[in-house]
Parts: sequence; C-alpha cells; structure tokens
Amino acid sequence: MKHTEDTEEQREPMEESEESEDLSEVEEEHHDKPGEKPSSRSKNKKTFLKNKKKSTTCTQCGKSFSTKQSLKLHMRVHTGEKPFTCDQCGKRFTQKVHLDVHMTVHTGEKPHTCDQCGKSFSQSSTLKEHMKIHTGEKPFTCDQCGKSFRQSSILKEHMRIHTGARLFTCDQCGKSFNQSSYLKAHMMIHTGERPYTCDQCGKSFTRSQHLKDHMMIHSGVRPFTCHQCGKTFLLESALKKHLTVHTKEKPHSCSVCGKSFSLLKYLHEHQKTHTGVREYVCFECEKSFTTANSLKRHQRIHTGEKPYKCSHCDKRFSRLAHLKTHETIHTGEKPYKCSHCDKRFNQSANLKRHEMIHTGEKPHM
Repeated sequence: MKHTEDTEEQREPMEESEESEDLSEVEEEHHDKPGEKPSSRSKNKKTFLKNKKKSTTCTQCGKSFSTKQSLKLHMRVHTGEKPFTCDQCGKRFTQKVHLDVHMTVHTGEKPHTCDQCGKSFSQSSTLKEHMKIHTGEKPFTCDQCGKSFRQSSILKEHMRIHTGARLFTCDQCGKSFNQSSYLKAHMMIHTGERPYTCDQCGKSFTRSQHLKDHMMIHSGVRPFTCHQCGKTFLLESALKKHLTVHTKEKPHSCSVCGKSFSLLKYLHEHQKTHTGVREYVCFECEKSFTTANSLKRHQRIHTGEKPYKCSHCDKRFSRLAHLKTHETIHTGEKPYKCSHCDKRFNQSANLKRHEMIHTGEKPHM
C-alpha cells in the first residue's frame, strides 16, 4: 500500500511537468516555422489550451481543474474511492494529506499554537479559523439578513433558515433537520445515548454545549445581567427569554389560532398542539410528548432526579422554574409588575391572575 502511495505522490509533479512541456513544444514547433503568422501560432496555442481544459474537466459534474492530478483526486468524490487507510482505527481517506491530518487525533500532536491565548491545534487551518475569534473577523455575510459569520460552512448552514432546506432526515421518526449535527443530536433521543457527563454530579447530556452550560451551575458564574432589574442568568438565551417580561413583546403568532409568543421556539412547540405530533416517547411508560424538554422533565418522575439546588437552603427541585420561584422566598424578589398598577408579584402566574381584575377577564375553569 505504501509503495502505491509513494508512486502516486512522485507522479503528481511529473504530470504537471508533462503538460507544461506539451505547451512548450507547441510554442517551439510553431516558433521555428519560417513565415508563419503570429495569429496562426496564437490559434494553435488556443486550440491546445481548449483541448487541455477538456482533458481536465470532470465528465460527471462539469467542474474544471488546472491539472490532471487534481481531476483524478476529484473523481474520488464520485467513485467513493478512499485508498488511504488509518492503521489505528481503519478510517479511510481520499488523499494522503487528509490521513496525515487525521493521524494527529491518535498522536495528540497539536503543533499550531495561538499567540494570543496559547491554545493549540492539530491543523493550521483550524488555528486560522480560531484567530478570527480574537480579530473579530467575520468575512462571510448572508445576503438575505446581513448576518456575518467566521466560516463559509456556517454561512451555508445559516442559509437553510431562509431557504427552508432540511437535508438531514431521521430514519426512526422522519423528522428533518437543516444541519447534520442537529440530526446526530436528535438520534440520541432514540438511542438514549448521552456521551457528555458532568464530573461534578454525574449528570449526562447529548451535546457538549449542554454540558458546558450545566457546569455553570456548579461554578456559580452567572455572566448575563438584565439591565432592567439587575437579575443575572447562566445563559444568554435565558436572559433573552427574561427580557420579554419587561417588554411584553410577543412577535411570533400562530397562524391557526392567533396566539402570540415571545420566542419562536415556543410558537413551534405550541403548533404541535394543532398538528397532534408527539414524537418524544418515554421508554419507561410509553407516554409521548411534543418537545424533548417535556420528555426530559417527565423522566425525572421515574428517576427521582432533582438537579436544581437552592443556593440559600438544601431544598432541591426537578425543574429550574420551580427553583427560581422558590428562591424568591429567600430574596423577596418580585420581578413581575402589573402594567395597570404598581403591584408586584414573585410569579408570572400570580401576575396574570391579578391582571384579570383590571381586564375583567375570567379565569379558565
């Protein structure tokens, strides 16, 4: 196998050299002929270049390449040929350079170091992308909404929001996603796999980002602060959700019943009440739910898990919302203010009931 690889590598510059020599021969052949017009030589050169382009154009997709070797490598995309195999794990690659990069996964080698923060990477291209975090560079801009990104691949994924393209479909339930990573995470619902485990409490997660977010509970860090009331949050998404309490903004409306929501994900969850789709099933009791979070909360009934602990006492809760409500007993905080009078409440449900006094609305029985 190695002999074949070496032979292919040695042949690469030879093939490029042969093409250069062919072009030189055409020029020399016509340069030496006395009395031939320059336009004739130019015509022959153009003919050669045209034929050369044909010989380096993919017959499958029409893509053109500068060399025959580049075309040869490209053809493996269509044929599925992967001649270079990792002797550690058996993974296969179309090019030796890709195998060389992959081998750093096994060796742990990270020769490319950021001079700003000291973080090391196995590939120079990964370091280059990382540097954009420090420079703030986001060269790839969406022509639909103006949002910018550090990588073209992220822009490509983002564009699916506008096009509605969902290329990745779950073969278990038929749900489609616009990113392969979302499908991969979704599949763990069916398999029950939770590969990311907290070393503080043993709780497991389907995504590494969820573990990172969870770790903030143990660290006590709450970096996101509401400028309206000073309340702090672990996650930026939680702060955004909280801000709707102050603005009362609900820009997302249901086309079926007209109900409005502060966040798009709440609208999507609500719409399932109309469609009847309940794709998340509990393996313990077979009860089904419209959202993954609803299933997750339900499963705590079976496990008895109460991951949310009060920072003021030893009481624990199965839901974060229950913890937040409980903590107002200790803090005396009443973040929910009536828009009709100055009365304040520690729970949004209590505020809603109170506001019915002003609106005359009767509570649902």
